[in-house]
Amino acid sequence: RAPASVKRFSQKNPHRMMKAWPGESKCRVAHMSAGDFYGSEKSVTVSGATAVRIEFNGNNGDSNVLKAGIKLLPGEIIDSAVMNVQSLRKFFAEQIDAARKDGTLLSLHLKATMMKVSDPIMFGHAVTVYYKEVFEKHAATFKELGVNANNGLADVYNRIQNLPEAKRKEIEDDIQAVYTGSAALAMVDSRKGITNLHVPNNIIIDASMPNVVRDGGKMWNTNDELQDTVALIPDRSYATMYQAIIEDCQKNGQFDPATMGSVSNVGLMAQKAEEYGSHDKTFEMKAAGVVKIIDEHSGAVLLEQAVESGDIFRMCQVKDEPIRDWVKLAVNRAQEAGQPAVFWLDSNRAHDAQLIEKVNTYLKEHDTKDLEIHIKAPEDAMRFSCERIRKGQNTISVTGNVLRDYLTDLFPILELGTSARMLSIVPLLNGGGLFETGAGGSAPKHVQQFLDEGHLRWDSLGEFCAIVASFEHVARVYSNAKATVLAETLDEAVGQYLENGRTPSRKVNEPDNRTSHYYLALYWAQALAAQSKDGELKSRFAPIAEQLQSAEQKIVSELNAAQGSPVDIGGYFQPDFQKASAAMRPSATLNAIIDNM
Repeated sequence: RAPASVKRFSQKNPHRMMKAWPGESKCRVAHMSAGDFYGSEKSVTVSGATAVRIEFNGNNGDSNVLKAGIKLLPGEIIDSAVMNVQSLRKFFAEQIDAARKDGTLLSLHLKATMMKVSDPIMFGHAVTVYYKEVFEKHAATFKELGVNANNGLADVYNRIQNLPEAKRKEIEDDIQAVYTGSAALAMVDSRKGITNLHVPNNIIIDASMPNVVRDGGKMWNTNDELQDTVALIPDRSYATMYQAIIEDCQKNGQFDPATMGSVSNVGLMAQKAEEYGSHDKTFEMKAAGVVKIIDEHSGAVLLEQAVESGDIFRMCQVKDEPIRDWVKLAVNRAQEAGQPAVFWLDSNRAHDAQLIEKVNTYLKEHDTKDLEIHIKAPEDAMRFSCERIRKGQNTISVTGNVLRDYLTDLFPILELGTSARMLSIVPLLNGGGLFETGAGGSAPKHVQQFLDEGHLRWDSLGEFCAIVASFEHVARVYSNAKATVLAETLDEAVGQYLENGRTPSRKVNEPDNRTSHYYLALYWAQALAAQSKDGELKSRFAPIAEQLQSAEQKIVSELNAAQGSPVDIGGYFQPDFQKASAAMRPSATLNAIIDNM
């Protein structure tokens, strides 16, 4: 969810990235109508602890175990599903032709980074269907070179570099000829000629689809101009909710960040829940036959799927304890926030039908009589949420693991301009909490600039907000009044930090991360000194606030003076503590105030 201080700031200072939706928008989501994971999914809840194996029985009589010893706990939900590749390829061909006729930009939205077995395969089929003539004409050459379409068109370009010039140019010309007669492709970098189909992880659905909505249903074309797009999301499981928000925008226009409500999320993610834990149980089938999930104790076949050669089979799991805890967290959040909570579950989807039974059972364990709790299919939940957003109302989404990932990018990007300012609170099963925010990995460019120039441009806003939530957790769990005051005053300080523009500059010799930390400390001390709920904290921090304020010019000068030359922190992933501390605390004046607290 968006921290209160961040939300207040974003409404007073709305981001300017939203583009208007045209009156006659051709944007749409295209998904399969049969043969996808959604349509083939089967699901069952096991009653007792057991172990299962995934076994393939070929039509030719061959049999082999794909994976054995998969341990299941009582009440665990398992499901199996198949993506039929012939249906997938037919879908791609039809949509390419439709986009060509409509004059819309063709774009493919998958998550090859997380669904690292299934989605690269689907991406590869999109590549070979779109560039069908090229792959058929040069099949022998591509086989000899080891071209793998799952790695995108870039793999073709990389592998043909050492061919004789005439042959290489022939292939490159054939690729260019495809663009003349086919649908136009969405571009990742039009200046460099990088298309949507160059690399599987260049366009990632949880980031790309929010941008489509933000940009008025458009993506960038070869002329570096925005153009209406048809977004291909093959599997129906989550495609329909994106179509719902597109239809909402086509009817009602673009969202307004200054007035729109928020959609927070309670996600089912513990113990590798659902699709995001399926990598080791996903297989590309080598032949036609039947895949069975067999109880290794009883020999009973729990689930089975007919498959054809090339089909993608996957098995998912979700354990009972995380589901029970997820329902509890949803109820708690609804009680705390006083907002409707919506379970995004589709009764027509096999896996969700099993979940709905458990949700209805576990809701009875809680007092929900004054709460507004719904169970809606994703597209209906999206419509419900969008209607409330436009009224400035807040809604809690209660979702599985994939939708958790998608929605915590979608709504923040529209609302705040980025998901990096969202707070992620992960309640742990034994009562603890994990508080995090968008991090950008190890931020290598930030570290490199710090080592080269002594300037750290990393913005610690996320850490500041996570500390607020940490204090709130301590206050709630331990009935600690001081923690409540610390949380409230830190949130106030974060608001001042944003209002006064104290985020780090990207340029050397301008205020960086260290200066932003000084100002956060100043604003926090001032808020503690001004509050009246805790006299001890007030008297303790009033003189510190005065010291920090009176030394402002000197502290900022000392911090800026530390920039402009290389820094040695004694390592990259494991820096030397003393060296890193010296680099991060270069102001003797600030250090003296902090150390004497």
